[in-house]
Amino acid sequence: MARFNGERKRLVALSESERVQNTGPAGRAPTAGRVGRFLGRHLWLQVVLSLLAASALIMLLFPGRSFASVLLRTAVTSVGAIAVLVARRRKERRATGGSADDLVSLDLRLRNGEVPEAPPERRAMRDLVAQRLHRMRHRRTGLVLLGVLFGGLTVLLALTGDARQSIGFGVLTVVFVGWMAYQGNVQDRRLRAMRAALADDGPAGRAE
Repeated sequence: MARFNGERKRLVALSESERVQNTGPAGRAPTAGRVGRFLGRHLWLQVVLSLLAASALIMLLFPGRSFASVLLRTAVTSVGAIAVLVARRRKERRATGGSADDLVSLDLRLRNGEVPEAPPERRAMRDLVAQRLHRMRHRRTGLVLLGVLFGGLTVLLALTGDARQSIGFGVLTVVFVGWMAYQGNVQDRRLRAMRAALADDGPAGRAE
């Protein structure tokens, strides 16, 4: 019980802090929140923007190539990652009711720390949390491998490229791996707090 109460307090604290950021005047969601929901409903747009951003970054570090060729190579080398992303999104949509709107709605509740009350929504949230926690079980190992991979590429650039490219890629490595580690920790705490809240034996839990 003490452990659950601790998880519940963390969930409430996270909910209050994020709700202040995700709501504007008169309780309306700010532009960033509306953009986030729009992107959540359109996976293809997320993929396109990610490819454009990655291509622009490559052009910045390695100028002299045409943007079209860089974009094409980035798209080809990202096919595997895109396929995994699409498969993951389909599984999450099936778990949350089969529609993108249902998934976006539950994901927003998860980010805000809002525990669903209706039994169907609680079951859908429980399935979504279980899927994401299962995927994250090896996140630390993945971060280590990612750090080793990017670190090796940085060393190769230092040996074969110029100083600007090496420094730029090194900074990118530190920022990217650090950001991935931070986001992974936030997501893990959020998911575990929600799982603990959904395990409550309150009225909504007994109704299931």
